Amino acid sequence: MTASSDFPQADHRATAALCVLLGSPDNLRQPGVREAAERARDRLRSGADAGELATCYRALDTALRQAGDARGLVNESRGWTAPGVAPHIKVAVCPGPAQCPRVERARDLLPAPHCAVNGTRMHKGRLGSAQ
Repeated sequence: MTASSDFPQADHRATAALCVLLGSPDNLRQPGVREAAERARDRLRSGADAGELATCYRALDTALRQAGDARGLVNESRGWTAPGVAPHIKVAVCPGPAQCPRVERARDLLPAPHCAVNGTRMHKGRLGSAQ
């Protein structure tokens, strides 16, 4: 059996990895993994202290490794983002045919800024490599 990794007091990566794990039913089919994952989730929801969470994460990591998942709980190959979701920066860009290079940060709860060139609101989108 591969040794279980140590989890810092408040490991946000482990929490994110738990979220990804709970979202993938195939990984929860191994014996002991679902129970350990649900126990960690329940402890997290109940507001358990960091030490108790670290203990749950260690138990889940061990269950994953015993089930044959050499990645354990926290590993870059597991990815701690949901599949198909990549980090991005939301921006407001010029919407019209006469596009200016103006790019502004787009805040989720606020409407996009006004585009003075086209006389309409700018469109929200993702910052691309060309911008």
